[in-house]
Amino acid sequence: MLLTIPNLLTYSRVLAVPLLVAALFWGGVGGRWAAFIIFTLASITDFLDGWLARRWNQQSEMGRMLDPIADKLLVGAALMMLVYTGTITGWHVVAAILILSREILVSGLREYLAATQVSLQVTWLAKWKTAVQMIAIGLLLAGPAAEISIPGSIVFGLMGLWVAALLTLVTGYDYLKSGLVHIFAADQQ
Repeated sequence: MLLTIPNLLTYSRVLAVPLLVAALFWGGVGGRWAAFIIFTLASITDFLDGWLARRWNQQSEMGRMLDPIADKLLVGAALMMLVYTGTITGWHVVAAILILSREILVSGLREYLAATQVSLQVTWLAKWKTAVQMIAIGLLLAGPAAEISIPGSIVFGLMGLWVAALLTLVTGYDYLKSGLVHIFAADQQ
């Protein structure tokens, strides 16, 4: 089960992270478009790996463990590099921090609850948050390169980042509330 197509897609997302970082270090128009393409392809694998695993009945513990890690590595690296390159600056950094903080909070909460045999299900709002977040980050990665042919790309990317950050707060609160119910119930026993 380690070399199923869904797992290979997840592995490719992990391998995309250093490529994304290298493309942004490379810089220039070519580096920005390369980062955009790498991120876009990796984002598509995020959808495909789970869908294919369910459709082909190839769900595995490796996939369940690695999928959220791959997602967080990709988003975290992209956001950090966007701050590093100066694409995300000023108050917009707060939106990036909110997104990263929620990812860490939910991961920690899921890890704790897994030990108690409780799992947090992904909500539809969280899926929408992910979609908005991926589109916003993609626009920001293309950034200055995209501005040449699509003026306003950075502004739309920053607006999307804030929408994702607001959805992050709502979904993070929902997950935290659900998790705390289980934590408090365990403390009462």
